[in-house]
Amino acid sequence: MPLTPQDVSRIAHLARLELKPDERAAMLGQLNGFFRIVEQMSRVDTRGVEPLYTPLSAVHAVALRLRDDVVTESDQRERNQVSAPAVEDGLFLVPKVIE
Repeated sequence: MPLTPQDVSRIAHLARLELKPDERAAMLGQLNGFFRIVEQMSRVDTRGVEPLYTPLSAVHAVALRLRDDVVTESDQRERNQVSAPAVEDGLFLVPKVIE
């Protein structure tokens, strides 16, 4: 189902974007083009296709270069929080934004 100009206006409003009329028309074409591609891709039968961790693995075997999961830096929490306006128990304090 293609988007309408009203849909683009609503999306722009929600994203807090100010679009000129010619920009809205261009955005409508781009968004509808994107959704056509998504619809096309969703029609492809992928049953039996194993997911790839890299596209190169479809061409040849790729060895994973994994590193050991070890701590490489010291704890610098206090140093990083020195410039914070408010900290309590090692956590940044921020103003409440949701009522």
